[in-house]
Amino acid sequence: MSGPFPHEHDPQRLPPDLTKQTPPGPPATPGYPSPGYGTPGYGTPDFGTPGYGPGPTPGMGTPGMGAPGMGPGAAGAALVVIGDITCTQTHVITPSGTFPIAGTQWSVLDMSRTSEEISQTGIILALVGFVLICALSLLFLLMKETKTTGYIQVTVHGHGITHVTNIPALNAGAMFDISNRVQYARSLAAA
Repeated sequence: MSGPFPHEHDPQRLPPDLTKQTPPGPPATPGYPSPGYGTPGYGTPDFGTPGYGPGPTPGMGTPGMGAPGMGPGAAGAALVVIGDITCTQTHVITPSGTFPIAGTQWSVLDMSRTSEEISQTGIILALVGFVLICALSLLFLLMKETKTTGYIQVTVHGHGITHVTNIPALNAGAMFDISNRVQYARSLAAA
C-alpha cells in the first residue's frame, strides 16, 4: 500500500489483459460480419442486386437520412422544430411526452418587446468628439439601435398532454419565423 491505489500490485485485483482476449480493430457493426478476424470472405458488405441475394439489414436506415429506417417525411424524421417541440409527419415530440399530431391545437403568444435606443457607440463618440468638435459631435447622439427583448410562447395541446415552450426573441423577425413554423405544424395536424 505505498501508492494512492491500495491494490495496484495485487495480481488478483488487476483486470485481465484485454489485448489477449479481443483482436484489435473496430467493433462489429450490427448487421455486418465481424471485421475479418477469421471470418472468411471479409470485405465490402453485400447489399445484393435487386431480386438476388440478401438486401440491406432492416432498420439500419439510409445514411444521412436521420433516424434508422426513416426517410425524409417518414414518421421519425423531424419536419419542424419549435423550441423544444419537434414535429414529424405523424407525431409531436416534447419533453412532456410524445403524442399523435392529428387533432392537436397550437397557440402562439408574442411576449417580446422591440425598442429603439441611442447607441452606446454614439454616446462614446459624442463624448470623445465633444472635446474636439463641440457641435458636430452631438450628431453622434442620433445613432439609434433597435433592441428586442422577451420571448415567444408556443403552446401545443393534444391527447391529454399540454406543453408550453418559451423561445427567446433575439430580433424583430423572430415572431414571424415562429409563427410560420407553428402554421406549418397546424397544417400537419390538419392533414
